[in-house]
Amino acid sequence: SLNCGGKLLDLSRPIVMAIINFRPDSFYDGGKTNQVTEVLLQAEKMLEEGATILDLGGQSSRPGAEVLTAEMEKARVVPMVEAILKKFPNAILSLDTFHSSVAKEGVLAGANIINDISAGEMDNSMIPLAAQLKVPYFLMHKKGSSKNMQNDPNYQNVVDEVFQYLLNKIELCKAHGIVDLVIDPGFGFGKTIEHNFTLLKNLNSFNLLGMPILAGLSRKSMIYSSLESNAHEALNGTTALNMLALINGAKILRVHDVKEAMECITLFNHYRNA
Repeated sequence: SLNCGGKLLDLSRPIVMAIINFRPDSFYDGGKTNQVTEVLLQAEKMLEEGATILDLGGQSSRPGAEVLTAEMEKARVVPMVEAILKKFPNAILSLDTFHSSVAKEGVLAGANIINDISAGEMDNSMIPLAAQLKVPYFLMHKKGSSKNMQNDPNYQNVVDEVFQYLLNKIELCKAHGIVDLVIDPGFGFGKTIEHNFTLLKNLNSFNLLGMPILAGLSRKSMIYSSLESNAHEALNGTTALNMLALINGAKILRVHDVKEAMECITLFNHYRNA
C-alpha cells in the first residue's frame, strides 16, 4: 500500500494511473486538455472509468522535446491541481515532473504523489524534497536526456543495468527517509524496441527490489513501430502489452485509455484467481 496524504492506496490488486497532459507537443494526445473545463471533463471521465490516480503533466518527455522551465511548468500544472481537487476533492493526483519547485508547489496545492522520470537526476533537490513532503515517490530509469535518449541507446545487458540503477536509487531514497516508493523501468526512455521487449519479458525480475512496479507502455513507439502503424492506432497493442505487464508483476498501469486498461485488469484478476 501507499500512503498518499492519509489516503491509503491498496496495491494488492493492480490499479490504473491515468495520464492528463497540458503540453501541446505531447507525443500522443498533443496536450488536448489545455483549458480547465476540458481538464475537468477528462478527469471526470477517467475517474468514472476506474482510474485510481490522475497523473498530471505540463512537460513533454517525448524524444526530442524541449525542456520547459520550472516557472512555465508550474503555471500550467498548479492551477489544474487546484481546479481538479475543487471539483473532485477525493481524487489522488500525481505530478509528472522532474522540477522540485513544481513538485513542491503542486503538493502544497493538494497533489499526493511525485512521479519523476529522471529519478532525481535532473534536479538533485527532488529526492530530499519528496522525503520532506512525506509523499510517495515514483522513480524511473531513463538513459540520456529527452533530446538524445533515442540516439543509439546501448547496453551490455539492459535488464541488469536497469535493475542496478533502480537498486541504487531505492537505497538513496531510503537513506533520505522516503518510505513509499514505486519503480518504473522506463519503457521507451533510452531503449530500442528490443530493449523494451526484453525488459517487459523480464519484468518479474524487478520484483526482487521489493517495490511496486509501474508499467508505462501506453501507445508507445515499441508498439506502433512493431505494428507499422502510429500512436493513434496503438490501443489494441497497448492492451496486449498491458496484460503481459500484469502477468509479469506490474501493479500500476500508466495509460491514456482508462476503460480498456480497467477491462484488462478485471480479466487479469479473473485469470489470477482461477
